[in-house]
Amino acid sequence: MISFRFPRLPGSVLIALICSGLFTGCGDKPSAPNAAGGASGGGKRGGGGAAPVYAGQVQKKIVPLVIEAIGAVEPIRTTAVRSQVTGTLLTIAIKEGQNVTQGDLLFEIDPRPFKNALQSAEADLQKSRLQLETARTQVARYRLLTTDQMVSKEQFEKISDTARALEAEVLSNESRLATAKLQLEFCSIRAPLTGRTGNMTIHEGDLVRVNEAGGLLVTINQLNPIYVTFGVPQQYLAALTRYRANGTLHVNVVPPGLDEQPEAGELTFMDNTVDASTGTLKLKGTFPNATQRLWPAQFAKVTVTLDSPEALTVPSSAIQTSQTGQYVYVIKADKTAELRPVVIERFSDNDAVIGKGLNEGETVVVDGQLRVIPGKPVDIKTLGGTSGGGRGGKGGDGKNKKKDQEKKAP
Repeated sequence: MISFRFPRLPGSVLIALICSGLFTGCGDKPSAPNAAGGASGGGKRGGGGAAPVYAGQVQKKIVPLVIEAIGAVEPIRTTAVRSQVTGTLLTIAIKEGQNVTQGDLLFEIDPRPFKNALQSAEADLQKSRLQLETARTQVARYRLLTTDQMVSKEQFEKISDTARALEAEVLSNESRLATAKLQLEFCSIRAPLTGRTGNMTIHEGDLVRVNEAGGLLVTINQLNPIYVTFGVPQQYLAALTRYRANGTLHVNVVPPGLDEQPEAGELTFMDNTVDASTGTLKLKGTFPNATQRLWPAQFAKVTVTLDSPEALTVPSSAIQTSQTGQYVYVIKADKTAELRPVVIERFSDNDAVIGKGLNEGETVVVDGQLRVIPGKPVDIKTLGGTSGGGRGGKGGDGKNKKKDQEKKAP
């Protein structure tokens, strides 16, 4: 058996060696070199080279000045059809949900009792007319006799009063006859307007009554044209009044559904008061609704176009905000970035309308602002990751890829 002997060391030296080994194992590891040969570590923003960015152009566009709201569709005309006579419902000439034209027959009530009343009124009128004719003849005859003093004035006045009473009776019977004719016409219920019928809860053979609670026969709504009613905050009142004085304001509405195409119409109504409870102004737009996409009581997105001016725009992603205000990074001709304060008038979709600070044709950074340092160079990238003239350079990137593939092909 072979044994090893270690030299005897003083206790203080041994403790020092042990501690040295322990601290060496627990200490920080040395930095590993990166691919460039330097030590890895968190660099400052922008690093030492050009900052990769995406760019866009400052350009003039037609940017509509619009007001957006949520509106509800309302029929311009609606009517609740009820019976004006009491009788048995003989015929229902329509179906639920049917389009009808003004004057179309809807319902027919049993006309026989009303025909009898009409014949009775005609007979009474004829009788009273005959009596009046006889009375007038007597008045003419007694007038001559009174002149010859063969009849007293009292008798003549009595006959004259009878004739006048018969004249009033004829007028009354003529009125009764007209009412009987009207009642007979009411037996045929016709559409008072052009529109679409709704739900019906009656059936043929039912007894319908005048002024009966729940005696509604059908409701008809006009669908062409149609209203869309909506409210806007009261601060838009001055702009609406000013632009409406210059001409008709166009209104677009998008009903819910798969088809996002808007329906075009015109602003036709502004209320004469502001709702004090909500602080909104009630407006109405009129739409032809030729395809009947707009339906009563339906909610829809409404856009009122006040004006369509040409304005200077940049992509809204180019706008940055600081404690001193809004700014953009402008890429100068030498490919360096300049911090430029700007004044934004408004935003429209993905564009920002510039009021002050930029000129048409200038190039601005639209993405990658975090690594940009004012006065330092930038590297404009395309969507494919190669250098290019702007963010829209997809086509050039695709050509470069194609060339690389051709070079690699055997």
